[in-house]
Amino acid sequence: MGEGVAARSFQFLRNGNAVPDILDWDKGIETARQAISEALNAKNVAFLLGAGCSSLVKDNIEVGIPTMAPLAKEFCNAAAAVRAAEGSDDHLGGDSGQAADILDPNDDLLGGAEEASAEPPTWAPNADELAVLDKLGVDLSGDYSRNLERLMEVLFAQRFVLRLSTVKSHAGILVHLEGLIRKVQDFLWERVTKGRFSDDDTSVTELYEKFYRKLVLRDRALPRPWVFTTNYDHFNEVAMDRLGIPYANGFSGVVERRFNPASFRYALAEQLDLASRKWSAVDAFVYLAKLHGSVSWTEDDHGLFPIREVWPPGDAGRMLIYPTPAKQNSSLGSPYSDLFREFQGRIVREQSVLFTAGYAFADEHLNNIIYQALTIPTFRLVIFAAPDAAGEIAKLRALQDSRIWIIGGDGPVEKTWAHYFDVIVEQFMPQRPGDRIDDAVRRVLSDLAPTKKEQAA
Repeated sequence: MGEGVAARSFQFLRNGNAVPDILDWDKGIETARQAISEALNAKNVAFLLGAGCSSLVKDNIEVGIPTMAPLAKEFCNAAAAVRAAEGSDDHLGGDSGQAADILDPNDDLLGGAEEASAEPPTWAPNADELAVLDKLGVDLSGDYSRNLERLMEVLFAQRFVLRLSTVKSHAGILVHLEGLIRKVQDFLWERVTKGRFSDDDTSVTELYEKFYRKLVLRDRALPRPWVFTTNYDHFNEVAMDRLGIPYANGFSGVVERRFNPASFRYALAEQLDLASRKWSAVDAFVYLAKLHGSVSWTEDDHGLFPIREVWPPGDAGRMLIYPTPAKQNSSLGSPYSDLFREFQGRIVREQSVLFTAGYAFADEHLNNIIYQALTIPTFRLVIFAAPDAAGEIAKLRALQDSRIWIIGGDGPVEKTWAHYFDVIVEQFMPQRPGDRIDDAVRRVLSDLAPTKKEQAA
């Protein structure tokens, strides 16, 4: 570090302190890494991965999946563009400035004024659908422009009411409302399944691979780790498949994979000796629970096991995603009730540690389960987030509870953050003993393997 250049540092709030410790990235990282390593060796370990874990920006370009806030902004920007094209005064209650509040010609998500005036995407709401939102009192320039899950929650709730209504005029509203729900699903489908990550950029998948390589390094005598996620994507599954790590995600079967929560009770064993009734669980095994659904989940009328996992994913209209639990009876049925029950049952066990990454504590149902776990003396909560974050994280910080750790702040280099998933995996999770050997083997394969030209010669 040159003279006059301050060393970069991050914040580590623990021990019930009101003010976090300021640790530098040169020596302080070892203190944090050692503390996290000890936490990872707890009897029961679980991770809760939010939308931030699937987002990765390289050279100011998103190569993963944007978090919910920019997704909501993009969708609402498209709606504002439709309003502007149709005549904002008719649909904005006379407030022509409302569209301008959302539709900023200089907004990066819109790509400038030229792109804003182009033909709207297929998932953009039409004028009739926006008129229905106005009748229902849903203002896209408010909180919904920052949280698409909140918008979906309201749309599902309104659909539930309209489907039960006996008023004939509500039938027409329901048609447009269901059309709008399909538009939101189409938009999410496109963003979750298409992008640089689906072409030739494997940065996010490789990051998840590093995460799982480090996660599975637990003592054989300890229970296998659990990973809970609110994301709809397949980075977790693809990463473990490429690493050859077996996992249980609640689905069983080969040709038809159907959801059966009993599979979460299973473990994978090796060296089975039937004569002596001895068996040994494999070291690298993970339990994965997707709390909000997945783009590859569909539903049919197959009796007791109607939820199927289809790969490659089918279409947006059939995918099962329910972003928040407040969707009337949707969250009360399988598989969501089973998945939330697993989450609750795991973190309330004795000597449990829950790590949260990329999660902004925006899901009230999940938050309540976490808060209930905090009533158990042996439970610990490790949050990767900005220590000065507002909302629920601020409430947790104000408790000054020694069992709650909050890690965040500046990353080791410019334009990086300590609480972002890439830095968590690279810097805070313990280094594998075989990392250097793995890198050496990788260099042998890449540098010494014959090229196609050499093989053809």
